Amino acid sequence: MHYISTRGRAPKLGFEDAVIAGLASDGGLYVPEEYPSFTPAQIATFAGLSYEDLFLEITRPYIDGAIPEKDLKEIIHASYAGFRHKAIAPLKQIGNNEFVLELFHGPTLAFKDFALQFLGRVFDYILIKRKQDVVIVGATSGDTGSAAIEGCRHSKHVQIFIMHPHNMVSEVQRRQMTTILADNVHNIALKGNFDDCQHIVKELFADQSFLKGKQLVAVNSINWCRIMAQVVYYFYAALQLGAPAKSIAFSVPTGNFGDIFAGYIACKMGLPIKQLIIATNKNDILHRSLENNDYSRSDLQNSLSPSMNIQVSSNFERLLFSLYDNDGAAISALMDGFKNGGIKIDSHKLEKARLLFSSQNVDDENTCKTIKEIFDTTGELLDPHTAIGVYAAQKKRKYTNIPIVTLATAHPAKFSDAIEKAGLKNASLPASLQDLLLREERYQVAANNIEEIKKIIVG
Repeated sequence: MHYISTRGRAPKLGFEDAVIAGLASDGGLYVPEEYPSFTPAQIATFAGLSYEDLFLEITRPYIDGAIPEKDLKEIIHASYAGFRHKAIAPLKQIGNNEFVLELFHGPTLAFKDFALQFLGRVFDYILIKRKQDVVIVGATSGDTGSAAIEGCRHSKHVQIFIMHPHNMVSEVQRRQMTTILADNVHNIALKGNFDDCQHIVKELFADQSFLKGKQLVAVNSINWCRIMAQVVYYFYAALQLGAPAKSIAFSVPTGNFGDIFAGYIACKMGLPIKQLIIATNKNDILHRSLENNDYSRSDLQNSLSPSMNIQVSSNFERLLFSLYDNDGAAISALMDGFKNGGIKIDSHKLEKARLLFSSQNVDDENTCKTIKEIFDTTGELLDPHTAIGVYAAQKKRKYTNIPIVTLATAHPAKFSDAIEKAGLKNASLPASLQDLLLREERYQVAANNIEEIKKIIVG
């Protein structure tokens, strides 16, 4: 299996090199040269597998022997051993043929754990083999940072720097990052928004000379390994609800498009997905793109769902690359156009996307209303991101005769403001985090300036 850049000018890489590179040298994102696919008969044989065993089956073609199977099984087991629910990703029914897939039972209470627990161990495996030290730099809108730190902090081969937008994440999200006092963990509160953090990360990758020989490694969803790991839970949910004999739909709260792109990959691999709903908050560049063919920046707004306060959705480039039949030159031109304000997608390509994708933007009022309604009717307490997904599922669902699954992306205890505004009592943190608000914090506030960030990284 080889990996190619969405912009067509970077060399093909194998799995290990693609994971360590993160961002391609031409500024593009790595994707497989071709996607493996399973027949319905093959998918049927996966029914009843544990999450760990299914993970092995789904990811084996992408890893393609780069990690021997014995070692890969050990990495997978270690990645999910710390999850609090035996099912890893349990399904709960909230309506007629309507479900939520709980993805918050990992160590940092968010879906990012599914990929970053695995990615951290893959990093360690590769770096030990290569006897290599690296610098991890990441940007977070709230959940990636703590999951990346938790997944990578035990490695002796990494120094990890995570930027979050200053005063624009929840207190629980911030403290999950800033109370990890390990010597190799460095938190930076950037005086800007998530898009500013993400922009600096991409600029640092474009010119790594300031590191004087060390290599940067990406933990954001620009890293292919993260997307690959997230494909698994689409198969896991669908198999429990009758796939491949029965089709399925998903509603996905998403800001950076990585989580829902994993669903698109699952579809390309043969999973019978009939609809993927893009659920966004009022930072709705993805909704505007699909509905109005308007992929352009607008001013980023604060919301009760801070993990989706994003106006530059990096992984959307991966979808465009697929829609444009892997034409790297065309994608490079589109991304240049986006830098200069905005782009329009070829109408035929957009119509192709609309066959599978729908979208809905959701304001704070309807987010809180959904949290209250679902709690009153089912007893389930949703975090604001999941509530956005449920609202979108109910508004844009095309098929009532097949199951629709909303990805529950975070534990409600992380977002007390939204829960309280919905008129409900906030959920308690799990026992392991009961004292989180009392723990010592360590982070530094920095200007939105790449040179200042470089100085912090090199010390």
